[in-house]
Amino acid sequence: MKARMTVNRNFTISKIDRRIYGSFVEHMGRCVYTGIYEPSHSTADANGFRNDVKQLVKELNIPIIRYPGGNFLSGYNWQDGIGENRPRRLDLAWKTIETNEIGVHEFATFAKEINAEINMGLNFGTQGIDSARNFVEYCNHPGGSYWSDLRKKNGAAEPFKIKTWCLGNEMDGPWQIGAKTAEEYGRLAEEAAKVMKMVDGSIELVACGSSSIDMPTFASWEATVLDHVYDYVDYLSLHRYYGNQKNDLPNYLAKSVDMDNFIKSVIAICDFVKAKKRSKKTLNLSFDEWNVWYHSFSNDKKNEPWQEHPPILEDVYNFEDALLVGCLLITLIKNSDRVKIACMAQLVNVIAPIMTEKGGAAWRQTTFYPCMQAATFGQGTALTPIVDVPKYDCEEFSDVPYLETVALHNETEIVIFAVNRSQEEPLDFEIELQGFNLANTATHSELAGHNPKQTNTKQNSPVFPKDTTAKVAENIVMATLKPLSWNVIRVGVK
Repeated sequence: MKARMTVNRNFTISKIDRRIYGSFVEHMGRCVYTGIYEPSHSTADANGFRNDVKQLVKELNIPIIRYPGGNFLSGYNWQDGIGENRPRRLDLAWKTIETNEIGVHEFATFAKEINAEINMGLNFGTQGIDSARNFVEYCNHPGGSYWSDLRKKNGAAEPFKIKTWCLGNEMDGPWQIGAKTAEEYGRLAEEAAKVMKMVDGSIELVACGSSSIDMPTFASWEATVLDHVYDYVDYLSLHRYYGNQKNDLPNYLAKSVDMDNFIKSVIAICDFVKAKKRSKKTLNLSFDEWNVWYHSFSNDKKNEPWQEHPPILEDVYNFEDALLVGCLLITLIKNSDRVKIACMAQLVNVIAPIMTEKGGAAWRQTTFYPCMQAATFGQGTALTPIVDVPKYDCEEFSDVPYLETVALHNETEIVIFAVNRSQEEPLDFEIELQGFNLANTATHSELAGHNPKQTNTKQNSPVFPKDTTAKVAENIVMATLKPLSWNVIRVGVK
């Protein structure tokens, strides 16, 4: 099977915002406790954070982390996580005990050590305007006020300077603590956004979109909320998870088509409100929850309530999951003109690329590698791809290209990410790069040659990228993409 992609230096999608390679840490399961934080672990630093986990997180090159939730957020009092004598609380979202050992001070230390920004979530379920403005003052005001001076008293002389703030989480969901109608949430978010920006005019705000495109209120929720907040927020959120419950691999690997359709639908809603308001402002998107999630469904039903950090959503990912994650990352890059932030949910243990054993090892899941390579090499300007490749139909989608791909360039190289969806046939991939002065060598890394159900474990991790070859002749790059493969091709630019 043959495929050809043509890109031209002058036909671009957008400069890629590094924050599309973000992650998510929720006070849920073992993401925080025995995930990033375990004071008794042999690798723990002076603050109790696991150095073995920090090293893996640094490999991922994560630019931003959404924190501290998630459903957890809608019942969380941020004041519980500061100072001494922190209370133990019932977390109603996940029916666990929250010890509050980790709060904003500790997490800010962790984020600084891994060189990531914080995308701070605010409780719009049981709290609201006053709590939101006070938290901004606590985190960002230099001093001389009640909340900023309390921050100093609690050990942080300098403000945390948190730039990005989420105005709640999935507030349309009936499962959410303090769920609201679109009108209720829109009014609350509007008034909170006003006062938050009065406290710190440099911050950026993310309003809640629908928690899923499958919600019966999808589109009308966005339109109503944006009627209220359009002038005050900078992003609208999207959430979407995928699974292969039917064990239908061609259909599963096509689910990035769903992500692309979802993004374009939300863009259309935002632009409708822009036109309605006669606004010159273009609203961007924050895809702040996305991932594969389905492996752990049956196990989670067995958990007893009111434990401290029980194992929740501990999906063990396989090779086919890594391929879909690669397709989803490519989709985010292809929509980088409007998607400026994206957070893969979550970072450690909870539907995560990194797994840990309490008191023991940490290891890379199969999905670790597409995330790591995209964040490491996916910097620069995304190019508009023109792709000629055979297509297939499956249960949910038609005309699905066997090749999912995108190219980008920066000052030193052109990078092509590509997934061959075919289970049987390799792809002879020809890439025409117009308007570039290419070096005569290319590198090609591939994640390929595994059973779709192959996993990585602490004892054995066979799924990892390996080097192969690609050829360059004038402005043409040629590579063979193995069946079911994630590929990263890099070509130097003179």
